[in-house]
Amino acid sequence: MTGRGRPRRAKSPDTECAKAKTKPEEMKRIPVARYPGKDFTEGKANGITKEQKPKAQKKTSHTEEKPSVQSACQDKTAKHLIEEIKKELSTPTGKTKAPVLGTKAKTCAGRAKTTDQSAEEIKTKPDTAKDALKTPKAKKCGEKAKSPEQFAEMTKAQPEAPKDATKACVPRARCEDKVDSVLHTTLEKLKIKRDDRSDAAGVVNKIVDIIIAHLKETHCFKEVAEPLRTGSYYENLKISDPDEFDVMLPIPVDRVNVNPFGDDGAFYSVELKRGKSPLQKFQKTDTLSASEMLKEFRDEVKKCVKKHTEWEVTRKKAGCPAVTLLTTVKSITISLDVVLSIVVKSSWPPFTKEGIQIDGWLGTKVKQQYKGMPYYLVPKYEGKGTVENDGVLARDIWRVSFSHVEKAILKNHGSEKTCCEKVGARCCRKDCLKLLKHLLSLLKEKDTSFDKFCSYHAKTTLLHACCSRTKDTEWRASSLSDCFQLLLEDFVAHLEVGLLHNFFIPTQNLLSGPGPKKCNSLARRIKEECDNGFPIFK
Repeated sequence: MTGRGRPRRAKSPDTECAKAKTKPEEMKRIPVARYPGKDFTEGKANGITKEQKPKAQKKTSHTEEKPSVQSACQDKTAKHLIEEIKKELSTPTGKTKAPVLGTKAKTCAGRAKTTDQSAEEIKTKPDTAKDALKTPKAKKCGEKAKSPEQFAEMTKAQPEAPKDATKACVPRARCEDKVDSVLHTTLEKLKIKRDDRSDAAGVVNKIVDIIIAHLKETHCFKEVAEPLRTGSYYENLKISDPDEFDVMLPIPVDRVNVNPFGDDGAFYSVELKRGKSPLQKFQKTDTLSASEMLKEFRDEVKKCVKKHTEWEVTRKKAGCPAVTLLTTVKSITISLDVVLSIVVKSSWPPFTKEGIQIDGWLGTKVKQQYKGMPYYLVPKYEGKGTVENDGVLARDIWRVSFSHVEKAILKNHGSEKTCCEKVGARCCRKDCLKLLKHLLSLLKEKDTSFDKFCSYHAKTTLLHACCSRTKDTEWRASSLSDCFQLLLEDFVAHLEVGLLHNFFIPTQNLLSGPGPKKCNSLARRIKEECDNGFPIFK
């Protein structure tokens, strides 16, 4: 302790205890305080009855202060303690040597703070007794005082915490950047060269014109209309090489009855009403025979192509509505599917009522515009052609096709009219579909058990995804990696439940053919590729 005049030595604890006196009026001015770890009520100290031995302090190199020593007084009261506080606060704080309550003496463990800690607290001591009593925070029972070395370690560790957090995020960011790079590199590889596209399209258009001219000279197919060019090439979704083309040759029919074949709403029997249609030849009963009509169509195409030796007609596939032609252009083998179809200019079948849910994506007006278009029927069936339903054989039925509407949707796919135009922002819808088609193609090459899965499954998945994520901002070109992985999640979800609704006919499940076992197997393979950063693309 120091006096107001010259310095003097601090009195021993015993002496201080013996001489400490407290005036009643001073007790009134000082509020009852909570000593760290002890409660005081009505001037009595609770719990300070046991004898406490003074603890020797470690010598330090500090020149101005020394740590306090615990008092050994047995019957020390609250009055004595408060008097000490009052006396200590009245002295200069810079040269104190006597015990100070404001320096946080240990309560439970009985250990004093280190010199550095005590000095720091003395510098920040409040000016009033009230503040001094409130400032110290009691240590919890069982806690140990930290040494200067431990405190220094904690101080050093604190600034480095943000650096550690940043490092933890780096691998994930790098992984995402790596996946993004792989996807963009893959898309670059899938681009078709302009010259190859032009050469292939020229050869295909030439033979299609020749076939149409030939059909117009026949009796049965003389009413053939302008070709409907559909499929990935004409939807700007073709990848790698311009090696596959689909062209529908439609023949209009008037006054027909269309009846569903089966329960899924995708297949129909067609009955021509009375008239002078040249197609009456293929209706020996009440049903227009798809198999008979396709057989004669195929024969006429073969006759036409026989004169053009650069083209070859492949063998017929069961249930396939197309006549497939092959040729080679600059070492690229080109496949052309010439598809027979009939055009029905009436309202769409009832099974389509809950389909094409594009209201929130492209708008109700656009939807009504599409539904006002005619629809097409192609000679295709599933399973065995000898299956009979209401007196109609499966080989004589027709499957409904909305490929012309699919083409229109994919060419005008934005919720904003300017999406992917020169004046508008670019989206990644088509890029995501290209990547999914490519992934599916590569997996089919490695595992032939996936042969029943086709690009139409991928296209249907995208159409459903666009109806659930309708805004162009959800398909930004800069978000390719995220959008593609979301599309994969959609596809995997369809595979795992074994259900993928036809976009136009919700009652038809496009995954009924492959079966649950193959669907789950494909889902696992896709998840493996996604988890490993798509090594199949490298």
